[in-house]
Amino acid sequence: MQLPVERKDMDKFLMVGDKILLKPRNPQNHTKSGLYLPPTVQQGENIQCGYILKTGPGYPLPSQTEESEVWKKKNEEVHYMPLQAHEGDLAVYLQGMAYEITFNDEPYIIIPHSAILMLIRDEGLFE
Repeated sequence: MQLPVERKDMDKFLMVGDKILLKPRNPQNHTKSGLYLPPTVQQGENIQCGYILKTGPGYPLPSQTEESEVWKKKNEEVHYMPLQAHEGDLAVYLQGMAYEITFNDEPYIIIPHSAILMLIRDEGLFE
């Protein structure tokens, strides 16, 4: 999917629910022994890594009202259970649950929070 949006508009992106926007990490181009790996080999792997750029608000929680007729209450604020992932984390995720988009000729990945297998958090990464 190609998105014709300017770079400054990236701040306007809002992730919905438990969705996460990732920037794929640069894959290894060579094996440990020095053999060149074509891009198709990297794309075929089941597990990938990427840096989290944006996260959604989390999972919506059901209302905690004690009224007997809960359907009559209209103006209620929605509460969310926050996600464990944070911006700047390195996420190890399942490739099969990922959706790739292109923004300004750069690839980005959208995944649900349930696709993440592991998070690596380095507080001093962007300092």
